Amino acid sequence: MQTDELQLKPVRPLPPLNALRAFDALARCGSLRAAAIELGVVPGAVRQQLASLEEHFGFPLLDRQGGRVTLNPAGRRLADAVGVAFAIVSRAADEISSSGSTVRLRLGAPMPMASTWLMPRLLALQRGVAGLEVDIVPVAVNQSLTDMPEIDALIVGGEYRPLPDIAAAAFMDDRFGPVLAAGQPCPGNTPDLAEMTALVARNVPYLWDDWFRESGSAPVRFRKRIEVDDLTLALSAARSGLGVTIAPAASIEAELRAGALEAPFGFVSRPTGYRLCCRIADRDRKPIAALRAWLLAEGRRLEGKLPSAAV
Repeated sequence: MQTDELQLKPVRPLPPLNALRAFDALARCGSLRAAAIELGVVPGAVRQQLASLEEHFGFPLLDRQGGRVTLNPAGRRLADAVGVAFAIVSRAADEISSSGSTVRLRLGAPMPMASTWLMPRLLALQRGVAGLEVDIVPVAVNQSLTDMPEIDALIVGGEYRPLPDIAAAAFMDDRFGPVLAAGQPCPGNTPDLAEMTALVARNVPYLWDDWFRESGSAPVRFRKRIEVDDLTLALSAARSGLGVTIAPAASIEAELRAGALEAPFGFVSRPTGYRLCCRIADRDRKPIAALRAWLLAEGRRLEGKLPSAAV
């Protein structure tokens, strides 16, 4: 009689933990000496652990030139994974050790969103989610969780494309449009924008092109363009009456209500909206789930409170 046997694929043993710690320290610190100081050992001990890690994998992870050690492409890929893994384990250990007490969560968000939308709601968030303290960390628009292993979760706008190992949950529309200081000559229609000064943020230079495309308006050639480093500075220039910029509605809601800024064409929505991103391994962690639920409730509460497109 023939019997079917379940064939299990052999599992490759994990690398030694001490070797991974030495490798992670080198990746973060940038040199053998700095890694050795962090670990409290001599550089030779770090070098020995790195050699054992390469022996484990059977191929080099480092480039060695003139006594200098740097990561090769395979090493950089491993360093990203190791950094994230250590951060996850560290956070889990903190949660276990602080069970029954307050849990701290580091939440990244682009600066305008962090300062004008999240920060005014921080007290309500911490009151609404018992036992959760949130540290808001301003980040660049183009940064991802892969770049920041110390961040637990990240709020991103509609232009962001999460990587496959990231879980993303939409919680609010991402609406954006042209804004300028109240009392400035206001364009009556889109072609009138050509007579104005465009304020362009270098960290999101595509926002004007995106708005023309997604609003269905023909692009115009502005009379003048002023470029600044980021959207926060572009908004500051707009408030000062220097011109017109593109801004997310969520980042200027208070100024719109107070009449300090005007949005002559209203706002158009991006298809994906604002999303809370976390690593897939963290998706079911209680602090992440609680934050996600609160953001969803806040997004629903705010629906319809800002003007839509009026182009």
